[in-house]
Amino acid sequence: MPFQSTQPAAGSGRAADLMAGRAGEETLDSIAGATRLSSLTPSLMADLQRFGSESGAGALDMLAMLAASVRHGRSLRALVQVEQHQVPITLFPTARVAHSPLPMVSLLSSSLQDWRLLQVAPAQMKSPGAAELQSLVHNYTPLPLLLWAVAQRGSRQTLLPEIAGTAAYRVTPSADLRLLELTGTMLNAVERLRRSTTNLREIASWPGFDKGRAQRLLNGLYLQAALLVSRTHPAATNDGWAQAQH
Repeated sequence: MPFQSTQPAAGSGRAADLMAGRAGEETLDSIAGATRLSSLTPSLMADLQRFGSESGAGALDMLAMLAASVRHGRSLRALVQVEQHQVPITLFPTARVAHSPLPMVSLLSSSLQDWRLLQVAPAQMKSPGAAELQSLVHNYTPLPLLLWAVAQRGSRQTLLPEIAGTAAYRVTPSADLRLLELTGTMLNAVERLRRSTTNLREIASWPGFDKGRAQRLLNGLYLQAALLVSRTHPAATNDGWAQAQH
């Protein structure tokens, strides 16, 4: 993918500050799993560290970090390795947008499976106003689109902890997913989940699905605040069954 160089150019002002990453700021080194983010709330810190312990190597995955940002309503700056570039992506969960110095369309068309989360820090930018969103439209994307893209095409295909285990699932009646422009088997699956409550095993047996794609679907719906999770419904079952061969 032909990205522009992400190296800060002389005199590039704000963009240079963004791409340089302001090295003096406190960051979370996701590879070492250590943190010095005293400005983050203890609950958000615990959430990030909990996800970091999943791999056993202290590494955070992109979807888990997005989930933590949305769940806690905290703006975060994520430094992401995208091909040969280190790209800062700033999340504004309250404003429901995300920012990057590179065009967001280009970023979201890249191989999200290969994105590697390098660092997490408090957002250095202020939440954008309407004028900024309009003037820098190529640098922003609706946060639901980023959440959905990473859920469907990122490196994680296991269920997020909040929706894993013995459970049955249904799409919330009020969910508005038109922004995602769903089609084909994905749209059919969402419509089925609007009509009935079912479990992971059943979803994995639907046309066009297997266990991995079913889990991506559920993660994506959860991050859209579009998923009802029942632990007591008769359809609820544990997700530890053998991987479906479909």
